[in-house]
Amino acid sequence: MRTIDLSPLYRSFIGSDRLATFIDNAARFENQSTFPPYNIELLEENKYRIAMAVAGFSESEIQIEVQEDTLTVTGKKETKEEKDNRRFLHKGISERNFERKFQLGDHVNVIGADLKDGLLNIDLERVIPESKKPKRIEIGKPALENKVD
Repeated sequence: MRTIDLSPLYRSFIGSDRLATFIDNAARFENQSTFPPYNIELLEENKYRIAMAVAGFSESEIQIEVQEDTLTVTGKKETKEEKDNRRFLHKGISERNFERKFQLGDHVNVIGADLKDGLLNIDLERVIPESKKPKRIEIGKPALENKVD
């Protein structure tokens, strides 16, 4: 794995440090394991769903946390002593602990989560504030009106 030092970008680009941070975060998330498998689905124009295959995990063993623009899903199996001394001839269902991180885009909020039939569904929605939406400016109207109080 190559390590890229992005500190020169922080010094050289005034106001563009957000781009360097984004590239830095992308490099960090690249090192994640591929477990558990997941899908990202577009439900509507600004609604998304992450579906993760978490067979064998219960709701109490999964934790979903959002901090800043990072969604973290953690699964921890409780270590029980040899679970009733079960012996497997073949064990294909993985019950290992995991941590999966997703970098959320601007104004993307987690609106809910559901665990059903071994799939963890996390619903996301992009809510763009009015101040960030495009505005139409009419020509011929004064930009500022001088009002004297």
